[in-house]
Amino acid sequence: MSLAIVYSRARQGIHASLVTVEVHISNGLPSLSIVGLPETAVKESKDRVRSALLTSHFEFPARRITINLAPADLPKEGGQFDLAIALGILAASDQVNKDSLREYECIGELSLGGSLRPVKGALLASLKTRDADRALILPDQNADEASLVNQSVVFAANHLLEVCAHINKQKPIIRHTSAKPKQQIYQGKCFQDVHGHFHVKRALEIAATGMHNLIMVGSPGTGKSMLAERMPTILPPLNEDQALESASIASISKNGLNLDQWKHPPFRAPHHSASAVALVGGGSNPGPGEISLAHNGTLFLDELPEFDRKALEVLREPMETGSITISRANHQTDFPARFQLIAAMNPCYCGYLGDVSGRCNCTSEQVQRHRNRISGPLFDRIDMHIDVPRVSHEILRNGAPQGEETSAQIKQRVIKARNRALQRCGQSNASLTAPQVKKYCQPGDTGHKLIEQAMDRFGLSHRAYHRILKTSRTIADLDDSKSIKLNHVSEAIGYRKLDRRV
Repeated sequence: MSLAIVYSRARQGIHASLVTVEVHISNGLPSLSIVGLPETAVKESKDRVRSALLTSHFEFPARRITINLAPADLPKEGGQFDLAIALGILAASDQVNKDSLREYECIGELSLGGSLRPVKGALLASLKTRDADRALILPDQNADEASLVNQSVVFAANHLLEVCAHINKQKPIIRHTSAKPKQQIYQGKCFQDVHGHFHVKRALEIAATGMHNLIMVGSPGTGKSMLAERMPTILPPLNEDQALESASIASISKNGLNLDQWKHPPFRAPHHSASAVALVGGGSNPGPGEISLAHNGTLFLDELPEFDRKALEVLREPMETGSITISRANHQTDFPARFQLIAAMNPCYCGYLGDVSGRCNCTSEQVQRHRNRISGPLFDRIDMHIDVPRVSHEILRNGAPQGEETSAQIKQRVIKARNRALQRCGQSNASLTAPQVKKYCQPGDTGHKLIEQAMDRFGLSHRAYHRILKTSRTIADLDDSKSIKLNHVSEAIGYRKLDRRV
């Protein structure tokens, strides 16, 4: 009888839990059983592993093989345990050095020929392996992703034979030391392409500085989507911790991690047919939704009233807390979801309310019914509401007489103002807590009276009161003002258009 232990990692939300692969070989009729709550893909690994060992010219023990994936109450899915299972069988049958395996953790799917195929969640596994003071062996295609973690020890291989030669110290694998991708200039569209709309650009600049939620209201074709698509070009780059958080979520998504977008704030724009599960995440083994994939970045919802009402309502809690908890019968999974919401909508059913063409025939009841497709509590969580009217024919043809600013020029102001907020309280203004608002967002007696008058006139909530103060603080930061002045408060109140009656 022989027992071997190999360490691996299982994905559980954005965590990579340690899995101890125990392989026991004993006398008896030839068989192989896997226990420890394996799902279908894990159960099928015994066929992949058997073929991989035989085609790699190893002996597959013709005895009773029992494989335990501990802890037994943690669900395991995917083919990432193939490599650990194969090494466990080889170690238990004395074909590789059993003692050397203690220094490593292994993830990777095996082909029938023994080559290693990439898996999801390599970045998460690398983070946890580093913390456990072990080295990580994984497929070569996952190596660059895993190497993003500082001080991680990563060994990349293309075939099972390479791993075995390394474990037996016959031909050591060179440690993978890929340089982190350089922060590249965002190759998106530029605000210089948008003629006019200076007040909208100003609002987007304020939103980008303080990470405030914003909604644009305007007739079809006035440029709402065009403006929102340029939002990523003025957002400051992510710091190291934020980039790792966002990359960790992307690494377990269906599309995986794009290393070219390293340190770029994510920008997600789901179609209005997206379900609640698509937005917040879910599944039998929950995966991240659009709000988590937009963590530390922007979630753009075009044609907001066309989204399912129930799908929009699930956004309310994560917009406040910055996270989402998905509950299942046996476990809960937490995903971070601190995103900036940018939304766009038409002002009425026909879309032409207030348009210079005068084509709108909607009654006030129809306009209110259109607006009521979005609940008041959701509107209340949006800091800024801005109209997007048509620009004149002359500006559309020739551009503004004073010229258009580039995204790079706006971005420089955003970075400077964001840094002022970070130096003051260590976070963006939109994330300030109630005690921090009292400490950092005091506009003086005149400013408070102006806000109170707006609250009485428009029926603003206490939440709207705090959001006006936060927006005022951001406007003051853009003006390089230590104190919040009356004009800052007045401008912030002007961005609460949808709180007013039709």
